[in-house]
Amino acid sequence: MSRSRYRVSHLDAIEAESIFVMREVVAEFERPVLLFSGGKDSIVMLRLAEKAFAPARIPFPVMHVDTGHNFAEVLAFRDRRVDELGVQLIVASVPEALDSGLVREPADGMRNRIQTPVLLDAVEKYRFDALFGGARRDEEKARAKERVFSFRDEFGQWDPRNQRPELWSLYNARVAPGESIRVFPLSNWTELDVWHYIARERIGLPEIYFAHEREVVDRGGMLYAVHEHLPLREGETARTDRVRYRTVGDASCTAAVRSDADTVEKIIEEVAATRITERGATRGDDRVSEAAMEDRKREGYF
Repeated sequence: MSRSRYRVSHLDAIEAESIFVMREVVAEFERPVLLFSGGKDSIVMLRLAEKAFAPARIPFPVMHVDTGHNFAEVLAFRDRRVDELGVQLIVASVPEALDSGLVREPADGMRNRIQTPVLLDAVEKYRFDALFGGARRDEEKARAKERVFSFRDEFGQWDPRNQRPELWSLYNARVAPGESIRVFPLSNWTELDVWHYIARERIGLPEIYFAHEREVVDRGGMLYAVHEHLPLREGETARTDRVRYRTVGDASCTAAVRSDADTVEKIIEEVAATRITERGATRGDDRVSEAAMEDRKREGYF
């Protein structure tokens, strides 16, 4: 007698793991929030949240830590998507924090680092005890050290030596007042997994993820868009190139890559062939030092 085999695809398996993590958070924590930038990873997290709690609405708000240096296409997509889902959008504003004196404008103009005090201030204000983030372990070596449930102390800081074991997918959600957990449902996904999932689920994205013509300037081998937040320096010359963005962040430190990939299918082919992570290829803030990301994470960064 033949025995039928039950097989689960790779995408189904990682989707199920992420949905389990989201449901666990909602069951264990009082005030979770999803960090939503309008980038591909947070967009995929929203899709997973839809599936996790359907037919009910997503049972937590989303929060964007807004540097004020945004790509217009991403902000438009962010607002449209939260309206479609009917979820509450909280904006933690870096420009407002600059006006109030909470943070100071960095000399280099990159606002990624000063997002951290703004994020921690919002966590305290809204008393969030669990924050969903879209980080993946394949992105960067500091993120590879993260647990799925990443413990943060009462100051919002991360200590890689003070994390909890996660044997057999058992997660310790215990926190004292003031402490919190950063939760990374996409920890075990890769960039290629994300794009395959976007293709399967037919998820919409901001247009900057697809190849298009843009005025850019080459700085240290990285192609930055020229705009009001990133003007040309003396001696620099802008040119129009066909590019796309592999990741979305502060427009003052996020570079594009040359590409002709104008469909999801072409992007999948491109990502499958590349040998450098999206952060390594496009994030100027990660080039400050070898431990730039880990230093920011220890301070409370995403």
